[in-house]
Amino acid sequence: MKHFFIRWIITAIALFVAVYVVPGIEVSGNGVITVLGMALILGFINAILRPILKFLSCGFIVLTLGLFTLVINAFTLWLASQIAVRLGLGFHVQDFLTAFWAALVVSIVSFILSMFFKGE
Repeated sequence: MKHFFIRWIITAIALFVAVYVVPGIEVSGNGVITVLGMALILGFINAILRPILKFLSCGFIVLTLGLFTLVINAFTLWLASQIAVRLGLGFHVQDFLTAFWAALVVSIVSFILSMFFKGE
């Protein structure tokens, strides 16, 4: 449970950074609650859908030396944004290119923060 909470907070911080760095992401309402909710949605999508997408596109991932994973990350971020809008959270990613750059920022920030919070 502790690991889940740490991953959730790391994802939320990474989303905060993406909101401020990447133009085209709109957050309305209570920003903290919205980003925490978006991090939860993104975590569920990454846990359920992302492994399926990576399995189905493993040929592209190998062919592009892993760079196609960025496209998968962008798609999951965009999909999480669409779900957040449907649930009434004020988190909206404008288009796929914005999702691509935001996913890149989220990946980098999550990687850096994960180095400081390694589990046992």
